[in-house]
Amino acid sequence: MTFAERIGRLNAADDHAPLYRQLQRALRDAIQKKVLAPDDALPAERDLAEEFNISRITVRKALDGLVSEGLLTRRQGAGTFVAARVEKSFSKLSSFTEDMISRGRVPRSEWISRGEGQVTPEESLTLGLSPGTPVYRFARIRYADGAPMAVEYTTIAAFALPSTDAVGTSLYEALEATGHRPVRALQRLRAILFQAEQADLLGVPVKDAGLLIERRGFLKDGRAVEVTQSYYRGDAYDFVAELNALS
Repeated sequence: MTFAERIGRLNAADDHAPLYRQLQRALRDAIQKKVLAPDDALPAERDLAEEFNISRITVRKALDGLVSEGLLTRRQGAGTFVAARVEKSFSKLSSFTEDMISRGRVPRSEWISRGEGQVTPEESLTLGLSPGTPVYRFARIRYADGAPMAVEYTTIAAFALPSTDAVGTSLYEALEATGHRPVRALQRLRAILFQAEQADLLGVPVKDAGLLIERRGFLKDGRAVEVTQSYYRGDAYDFVAELNALS
């Protein structure tokens, strides 16, 4: 069976999308359906062009887009592979659930705790809330395909949600439903060594290398609504950002 037969040929009569988007869709679907597994190698661009009867430029454009999404990765001198590690765009404000679904992974959350309280002095400064203001706090283990990927601790200003029970699989979906999903955020990334609490939750050795993302999310009107600390496994995540030269 050829590679094109495995993932499906292009140029369906009713598909008017550009050829590179058709190829992207076919590859994305193959990854999501596990036809292509993590670390699977793709044929060379020349071979893909011949199999699908399209130009190498079209193939390159399609692969470039999937590399940007984190679904594919290029290894110098080896070729293009289905990404095994998760690549998270550091410049895109999206939820864990959205990231995993877009990469063909099955997301799941396990609650550690969730409840209501009053803003702490530190949270008061970070969220710009007055002392005594109510907030909701959430602590979760985030899974992809059954494997623990991150531990998240989130504080949300109480005006943004009706209750803690409003949050199901995705916090950002719950915030969007009330019109309080952040539209921008400030994030800080730093390398850490896992302490006992996070190591135990993620099933990794104490002092294992990890990544800590501290994020503050803002509404369109400028109010801060979210503070999140996310502890990511260093062996499973890569964070990427697109940089442009000043014009």
